[in-house]
Amino acid sequence: MKKILISDKLADDGINFLNRQEGIQIHIQTGLSEEELCELIPEYDALLIRSGSKVTAKVLKAGRKLKVVGRAGIGVDNVDVPAATEQGVIVMNTPDANATTTAELALAHMFSLSRNLPEANQSVKQGKWERSRLMGAEISHKTLAILGFGTIGRIVAQRGNGLKMRVIAYDPFVTPEVFAEYGAEPVSLEELIKQADYLTLHCPMMEKTRGIIGAEQLTMMKKSAFLINCARGGLVDEDALYRALNNHEIAGAALDVYEHEPPKDSPLLDLSNVLFTPHLGASTREAQVAVSVEIARQVVTYLNSGEAVNALNLPRLSAEELKKSRQFMMLAHILGKMLANLVDAPIRKLEVGTYGKAAEVAIRPISVEALVGLLADQFSTPVNSVNVENIAKRQGISLIETMTDESQGYLSLIKVTGYCEDKSVSLEGALLGDCHPRLVSIDQFEIEVVPEGTLLVTRHDDKPGVISAISSVLGESNINISRMQVGMADEQQQAMAVISVSEPLDEKLVQAVCDIAAVHTVKQIQL
Repeated sequence: MKKILISDKLADDGINFLNRQEGIQIHIQTGLSEEELCELIPEYDALLIRSGSKVTAKVLKAGRKLKVVGRAGIGVDNVDVPAATEQGVIVMNTPDANATTTAELALAHMFSLSRNLPEANQSVKQGKWERSRLMGAEISHKTLAILGFGTIGRIVAQRGNGLKMRVIAYDPFVTPEVFAEYGAEPVSLEELIKQADYLTLHCPMMEKTRGIIGAEQLTMMKKSAFLINCARGGLVDEDALYRALNNHEIAGAALDVYEHEPPKDSPLLDLSNVLFTPHLGASTREAQVAVSVEIARQVVTYLNSGEAVNALNLPRLSAEELKKSRQFMMLAHILGKMLANLVDAPIRKLEVGTYGKAAEVAIRPISVEALVGLLADQFSTPVNSVNVENIAKRQGISLIETMTDESQGYLSLIKVTGYCEDKSVSLEGALLGDCHPRLVSIDQFEIEVVPEGTLLVTRHDDKPGVISAISSVLGESNINISRMQVGMADEQQQAMAVISVSEPLDEKLVQAVCDIAAVHTVKQIQL
């Protein structure tokens, strides 16, 4: 008999599903403290939660029989995923079960802003009849701008097309084919903001996207434009938004999420041109049922068959396979991560080739780890060997694998090539002594590099004085150079330098290196 503890409220449909399963026994007890959860968890094989329960390292360690934690919803901020991995506990979520609900809330806010619905409702209740003052606008033929084109953004695009809107979108990790499939025109972030009549946010929250809509972006928007955020509060600089709304630099905003929830002391609450909802993105009966049933189904499937759907931390290899492949996987991960920093456009296809001794082990774990390296820093939720292939598929990235026992000049070699719309970038890596990773080429440039720390990769004219000029710019800012390797390309008068530096460069210093006359491009990579 498999025992499941449910420590947050789940919809009755999910509970009923579990009660119908043979060999499954459930116990529901909500509102548990960490200590209480630690006392109960040792007897259970699975734990089902929403956002209320805190699954800490202490709880996971107490779960002697615990095999899986199932989160009914997307976010796993309340689960210590690294600790779960260390304890051998699978963590799974339901990333798409409430996507429609969140998309529809964004559209509801769009209609409310366009037709002054909350204010009109209040006006009639006060005995007024202000038809002229509450004049609205049609959304048909307006420009719907979507920032972030994952599952939710794509649903918004489909609905926008149905409403006869012009749909544009920005997501640097989505290919043109995916945009076209959902009827959205891909544009740059700047053009997205400038052209928007309605700018709706559907991107993940991470350091790269924190404050992605700030003072600079708000000044680019039309004075008639509306901002809608049903994604994450930290995406918008709320102080800058207050100034923009207070000064009527944009027409209005609708917020479902906030930097601090609830937003009790926010000055935004004093404004009449902003609408508020209390984080209702997933709050529909249908969504609550969907996430509850889906997580119940996933957990039962895992307990009965070992198949882990939407798992965030499940290794795919046996211990023996892992031992053989570990170093090659590590090298592939490094190459994938470097590739992500060297391309300037969405990758449509990733090709992974193994040569020599690297071709003696299964290629799939190696190619999957290259994908993890490529995509891991692009999402706020964990990206790992379990979920990365589905993520890559959603992003429109195909995976190609090639194997040959030819040595290619090294006993073992891995080649990773990213194909964009009009160009490709290739990296080759080798293992020295079977355990020391080395980058041995970038495109046609042969160059041996220890891939660690912070690296600057420059392309520049192959002539005297360039390296000295780069060194001077770095030295003037007290940036120490620990290693430098330079490679030349036979068929063109260009060289490449890969420079290991003591600390990351800020944008101003990177630009200073790029401003050197003979330097064509500068990329910074942190490993």
